[in-house]
Amino acid sequence: MLDQHAPLLVSPAEARALEAAMVEPEAGVSGAPVYAPEATGGILLSILISPREPREPKEPKGT
Repeated sequence: MLDQHAPLLVSPAEARALEAAMVEPEAGVSGAPVYAPEATGGILLSILISPREPREPKEPKGT
């Protein structure tokens, strides 16, 4: 059963389309994030300016 093979019928146009898809180069510009050292100042500034978390009120010592 395993030694029986069905031949694949591919037209020349399909073979060219498949070959073009396999050798297509990558895009020059991608949507991936890129390291930008000038952005670190803005992030640091926003962290320093952001309000702090509220603290639990202290209980009075006399109670």
